[in-house]
Amino acid sequence: MSKRPLTIAFDYYDHVADLANGRVPVNGIDLTCIQLHPPSQIFYRFLHFHEFDASEVSFAKYASMRASGDDSLRAIPVFTSRVPRHSGIYVRRDGPVREPGDLAGKRVGIPEWAQTAGVYVRGLLTSSYGVDLRTIEWVQAGIDNAGRAEHAELALPEGIRLRSAPDKTLGEMLVAGEVDAVVAASPPRCFRERHPNVRRLFEDFAAAERAYVKQTGIFPIMHVIAIQSHILDRDPWIAMNLFDAFEEAKRLSLIRARSIGSLFPIPWSYDAVRQAEEIFGSDFWPYGLDENRTTLDAFLQYAAEQGVCARRLTPDELFPPQVRSRSKR
Repeated sequence: MSKRPLTIAFDYYDHVADLANGRVPVNGIDLTCIQLHPPSQIFYRFLHFHEFDASEVSFAKYASMRASGDDSLRAIPVFTSRVPRHSGIYVRRDGPVREPGDLAGKRVGIPEWAQTAGVYVRGLLTSSYGVDLRTIEWVQAGIDNAGRAEHAELALPEGIRLRSAPDKTLGEMLVAGEVDAVVAASPPRCFRERHPNVRRLFEDFAAAERAYVKQTGIFPIMHVIAIQSHILDRDPWIAMNLFDAFEEAKRLSLIRARSIGSLFPIPWSYDAVRQAEEIFGSDFWPYGLDENRTTLDAFLQYAAEQGVCARRLTPDELFPPQVRSRSKR
């Protein structure tokens, strides 16, 4: 029996490496992998031109599509990118923002309201620090390049003030004091180049993030693997077989991560693994619906409250039935 050809695109993650190099086969599928960085290139080509059969996509974009009734994609609970986002808030050293609660009533720059990282940060501010998002003046602009626009259709909650600054950049505005903070998935150039007056709000962000994950059980999901729905309509088994292959590739990656050798060019990477295991257990990068229900529930609540999703989805609505109850190996 011939295998079903399938193209898939994702970034250069170690936890997908053994799919890309063919070490892990996908049962019944002849898989062609396309790897690109940054993943925003993948998202654009997949969402606008449907170049691939399956792809890594922005979690917020996928959830927004599902909430608005667009069923052209169906995801499997494989989460290629996960990043706690205390690290994503940048402020002026001489500015008025010293702690999260100080953001109330201030001007905060964002690259897009519907950016996944921003959804989590705003959810963090409201749920953990009691910040009313309506008190903030939100300014949308490119991080380091002017002209960035909002790509999602928004239904902003009443009282949210959001304006665009198409001729400016977030980094420039932060340095000039035109915004008091910037919330973004990637640091602005001024921070990367160590401008003396720009810092992270949470300077010891790793400790803050570990404490947050321990307390809440929320390990933020940034990206998910989605498949074009017409493919699953014809071959629904593809979802489960692809999920199993991603799970095996991740298992092999976690073995490498535990090595005391130099498989990753990161000093003490094995000690970072030890710290992760103290929080999550042996599988510190969990796939699956039930294993991630707390995080999924939190994100979907934030996305609905913030107008990123047209309605409040449940985690079960995100994934096809054949993978909802898929248990870990």
